[in-house]
Amino acid sequence: MSAPLQGLIRQLRPALIVLVLLSVLTGVAYPLAVTGVAKVAFGHKADGSLIRRHGVVVGSSLIGQPFTAPKYLHPRPSAAGAGYDGSASSGSNLGPSSPLLLDAVKQRVGAYRSENRLSGDVLVPVDAVTASGSGLDPDISLANARLQAPRVANARGVALAIVQTAIARHTSGRPLGILGDPVVNVLLVNLDLDAAKV
Repeated sequence: MSAPLQGLIRQLRPALIVLVLLSVLTGVAYPLAVTGVAKVAFGHKADGSLIRRHGVVVGSSLIGQPFTAPKYLHPRPSAAGAGYDGSASSGSNLGPSSPLLLDAVKQRVGAYRSENRLSGDVLVPVDAVTASGSGLDPDISLANARLQAPRVANARGVALAIVQTAIARHTSGRPLGILGDPVVNVLLVNLDLDAAKV
């Protein structure tokens, strides 16, 4: 073997050893350690916050679903694929002055007012007519949920108080007590109402 080739092998050997060691460390050991800690410390969350009914996964409390029937709270619009498609998570990328966005919002406001039987002087919550940045938001504002509650109660043939109680049960406060606004998890409210067979 020639001297230049021996020199090249001598230089490559430590680089290849470091490459293999770092690949095992950062590509296998570290992810396994983080996953193990997450499963021990945050078991339900580490598994995707999956919700099961009768042993069957019906969704995740972290990802919205496209409820459209009158007896359900409706989520905010989604720009993710055909709607709430996790593989196509994204916002609409339309700016606030975009004519396409303004037209879509105007149509959504009309549809929201119509389905919830709201008069023209009732303010429609912004989350009822705009998509979130991910397109997968599982939550709506408390104002949005309260405006939908009479429709849901009427469609289910129950007292408004029953729907309001389910909404209150699945309302999360402000993160850290000061950030954002309280939100309502749409899936949890709908499952709660279905489980009560109302």
